[in-house]
Amino acid sequence: MKKLNKLTILIPCRNEEKGIGRVIDDIPRRILKKLGYKVEIIVINNNSTDKTAHVALKRKAIVITETKKGKGNATKAGFRALNPDTVFVVMIDGDNTYKSKEIPRLVELLASDFCDAVIGSRLGGKIKRNSLKFQNRVANWTYTFLVRQIYRANVTDVLSGYFAWKKEVIDKLYPHLRSEGFEIEMEMITKMKKLGFDVYSVPITYDPREGESKLNKFRDGALILYTLFKNLLWNPNRNLKKVSWEGIKGYEYN
Repeated sequence: MKKLNKLTILIPCRNEEKGIGRVIDDIPRRILKKLGYKVEIIVINNNSTDKTAHVALKRKAIVITETKKGKGNATKAGFRALNPDTVFVVMIDGDNTYKSKEIPRLVELLASDFCDAVIGSRLGGKIKRNSLKFQNRVANWTYTFLVRQIYRANVTDVLSGYFAWKKEVIDKLYPHLRSEGFEIEMEMITKMKKLGFDVYSVPITYDPREGESKLNKFRDGALILYTLFKNLLWNPNRNLKKVSWEGIKGYEYN
């Protein structure tokens, strides 16, 4: 029997009990198994005060807790929780805006060696009515244009929360990550380009979210723009921080 490659799906969450169940349920396990993957699901519970962890555990996901608030902190906690035998990594939000059933579309580009990392593109895909406000589209178009021009990145959505990577990309990228909040996506894209990785976008579906948004459009927008320009001067060979694997509390469904 052919050995299955491990595909780890990371779901950073803060108070996403309304959406996390659908996100996990819609993961196409049978299709992924036929494609040669063993699926592992890790939910990063980022100070949720609702039943996010309970809903995830009922669906046999691994749940870890990151007490430092912010999507960047939750994302980094997920990276630290990856097992060494993981081959590919997917990250998807827990609010059910992105479609888990489209995971094979992202992973195929990695498996065929087309690129090293994939970003699910809402702007290049199918945006459902009332799922992305006009001002958010304009901001995304602007940021994406700047990244394409300045970093020469062939991507079409730099504010997406839907990613897929080869595991070796995470291994090289993680020690350089500093972001604590929503600017993490901009930091990852710009630093992956600086590290020399091939990054491309693939069209995805984007639905209205379940639950309330955690994004502060003014504060987070300013941080995202700051990160874009700050990383222009970033050198991956300078000021490499020490990697710490402490502070992650976790438990697993038995």
